[in-house]
Amino acid sequence: MDLTTTYLGMKLRTPLVPSASPLSHNIDTIRLMEDKGASAIVLYSLFEEQLNRERHALHHHLTHGTESFAEALTFFPEPSEFHLGPDGYLNHIRKAKEAVEIPIIASLNGASIGGWVDYASKMEAAGADALELNIYYIPTDVSLSPRDVEERYFEVLKAVRSAVKMPIAVKLSPYFSNTAFMANELEKAGADGLVLFNRFYQPDVDLENIEMLSQPILSGPQDALLPLTWIGILFGRVMTSLAATSGIQTGKEAVKMVMVGADVTMMASALLRHGVGHLRTVEQEMHEWMEEHEYESVEQMKGSMGQIHSPDPSAYERAHYIETLQSFQIDPGLDT
Repeated sequence: MDLTTTYLGMKLRTPLVPSASPLSHNIDTIRLMEDKGASAIVLYSLFEEQLNRERHALHHHLTHGTESFAEALTFFPEPSEFHLGPDGYLNHIRKAKEAVEIPIIASLNGASIGGWVDYASKMEAAGADALELNIYYIPTDVSLSPRDVEERYFEVLKAVRSAVKMPIAVKLSPYFSNTAFMANELEKAGADGLVLFNRFYQPDVDLENIEMLSQPILSGPQDALLPLTWIGILFGRVMTSLAATSGIQTGKEAVKMVMVGADVTMMASALLRHGVGHLRTVEQEMHEWMEEHEYESVEQMKGSMGQIHSPDPSAYERAHYIETLQSFQIDPGLDT
């Protein structure tokens, strides 16, 4: 059974790639993930804020003028909460490359144009095999047009692209008026891959203490449906690599992502829940499903369920929409 795949020009043993998470903070855990079957690893992110400001300057920026809006402080990490500074991150890349044989993908998280993008070249020099560019940006300015928002993504990507030769994958949010347009334009701007999708961590309200809360929520299987839909739409329409992330918990979910066109299936929440040994379980489940359904390789089934194979893609979308609505049945005995 051949589970090999190609992502960002790199041949990988399987499509299973741990995504950016605290799991990659520790070199021993990185070694363990390789031992348990990871075919590549995306390191945790280095933030634009870490690169643009000294520690005390960042702290001043995050706290100055917020006294009357104390809840605002909970949305920003304290400087002490950053795992490693810029130099430490580069050293971490070097150590990871020495510790394992699988590709190490650096992660750069930012939202604006600035000198920080040049740091990508230092990541490349430190030995990173590729870069995941996480443009984490939530526009709240009511005067900002959709085109302005899109241009920010293109400008950041072009700036990073000009600084490095290594492959770049852009981690996208799903909140665009036309995700297909964005995918196509990002490819033109130099993206070698697209990671679908970024999950924005949304605040909640603490009713006991009457304050805003900001905390990570691990993804579940239902979160896999959105990337599954869009990877199926984009497969064959863009030539970039496609990575699925969010909600992948089992081998069957990984198989589904490959069948709609994903080159790799990334996971973090499942590994945080069950431990990195869960990678072996997912790989075994993929093997069993493929054997049962007589698939000999990942390449054989990749994209077989992509929307491009529909004779009328637009009708295909409408048909599923109508079928879903009409399939919902109300129990006649339901007490209304």
